[in-house]
Amino acid sequence: MTRFPHQRTSRRERSAFTLIELLLAIGAAALILGVTQAAFFSALRLRNTVSDAVDTAAPLELALDTLKRDLQCAVTPKSSGVLSGSFRAGTVNSVGTAQTVNLELFTSTGQLKAQEPWGDIQRVSYGLRNSTESGSQSLDLYRGVCRNLLSLSTPEVEDQLLVRNVSRIEVECFDGTQWIQNWDTTDTSSVNTNLPIAVRVRVLLGQPGAVRTDPIELLVPIDSQSRTNSTSTAGG
Repeated sequence: MTRFPHQRTSRRERSAFTLIELLLAIGAAALILGVTQAAFFSALRLRNTVSDAVDTAAPLELALDTLKRDLQCAVTPKSSGVLSGSFRAGTVNSVGTAQTVNLELFTSTGQLKAQEPWGDIQRVSYGLRNSTESGSQSLDLYRGVCRNLLSLSTPEVEDQLLVRNVSRIEVECFDGTQWIQNWDTTDTSSVNTNLPIAVRVRVLLGQPGAVRTDPIELLVPIDSQSRTNSTSTAGG
């Protein structure tokens, strides 16, 4: 049988890709790769944005929950004693804290532990301090916790960082008719010797002097009120 080489060559040439087909395949692959890369980086940017938003909101939510729990468990004031359960709001000088605070109260939110000699009543305070981050002009919200209320010397206060980048914190107390910014149950000259009926706290985020955003407001009703069982008798 006679074979024709030119026939085999033509079949081989017909089975190969042409230059135009290769260029079209490379262009399609590059287009698909570009679209996939754009979608991937868009998803990555969205994920980073959501992660930053969650990281920013989580400390604030935790701080508001802690503040709400402290206010709901506020201890009613007494006439005297170390565990008198005082409640003070405004510009307060708290024992064991170098800077003034905006709120100080006795609350029963302490955790009982066998290895620690104190109970569930503790004194907590909330105040702003200069940021510890270098170059930052913002303020940080701290919670000071004093558990050893029976200490004969200056009690130790544990500082807990709650929220960074806070511009201002406002505390108002409701006495039944109006909102009052200053409240001190230890002031014998004041008529507000009991716990307020409700407490409203506003937290403004951002650096001092910057454009202010809407404040974050927390309103907590106070159910605990001190009562007396003494009765008055009328003279005959």
